[in-house]
Amino acid sequence: MQAAGGFERYLRAERARSGHTVRAYLSDVDSLLGFAASEGVAELPQLELGTLRRWLGAQSESGLARTTLARRAATARSFTKWALREELIAKDPALRLQAPKRAKTLPGVLQEQQVTRMVGDLGEAAVQGGPMAVRNRAMVELLYATGVRVGELVGLDIDDVDPDRRTLRVLGKGNKERTVPFGVPAAVALDDWLRKGRPEVVTSGSGPALFLGVRGNRVDPRQVRSVVGALLKALGDTSATGPHALRHSAATHLLDGGADLRAVQEILGHSSLATTQIYTHVSVDRLRRSYQQAHPRA
Repeated sequence: MQAAGGFERYLRAERARSGHTVRAYLSDVDSLLGFAASEGVAELPQLELGTLRRWLGAQSESGLARTTLARRAATARSFTKWALREELIAKDPALRLQAPKRAKTLPGVLQEQQVTRMVGDLGEAAVQGGPMAVRNRAMVELLYATGVRVGELVGLDIDDVDPDRRTLRVLGKGNKERTVPFGVPAAVALDDWLRKGRPEVVTSGSGPALFLGVRGNRVDPRQVRSVVGALLKALGDTSATGPHALRHSAATHLLDGGADLRAVQEILGHSSLATTQIYTHVSVDRLRRSYQQAHPRA
């Protein structure tokens, strides 16, 4: 079944999926087609709903998380829908394919005082350290101030920053552009990086990249994850992990402060309001815990 190449072109050209998403989808398709072949399905038109269900069942028995299973089911539906459009199959076998329900887990969120401690430590390190310490402070301040994703942060160019209006021009998922505001602390940290830190590491090959690594290249997402992961671990009193915790925290603190849900949706770049609504659950959950800890008749 030689359909993966056409599906890849469809994902990249028509759906404008990121390289990471394309690789994940293609891996899922390879897994599906490999499983189908093991059941004697030699041609794509022979693919049936039962095969798809048994494939997901085998994935579940192997211990995959429900979120991964849900993604694989979504991949199967996208793949067969594309194959039907391309007339590679006569009917879509995944129309009745059900994904396992996702566990309703709330994202890890920092308390406001934990963020204050973290950025305070970063500020001290920036004063005493070199350009990378200045950069780290600016990156973390911006991640928390704007709620941008790591991929969006590392993709920023200098011209994407409007220091007068204190806004960022962000290119998000599906190449959708949005404008995101940031506050004074992030503006100060960013100004320090642009005036003091970046000039020390910039090279002829740096181009317009806003954040640079020690060798002058555009900073890598893994470097950002490493920096934030170390900071969260150093806090010692949080279950939050990785840069996405700053995005979760930004959204939750905005809603705790009275921000409109649709405004938060726009800031985060969510295509669906339902995705943003998880943060209302986070806020309610925190409110409930505070009530239970503080009220004498809770």
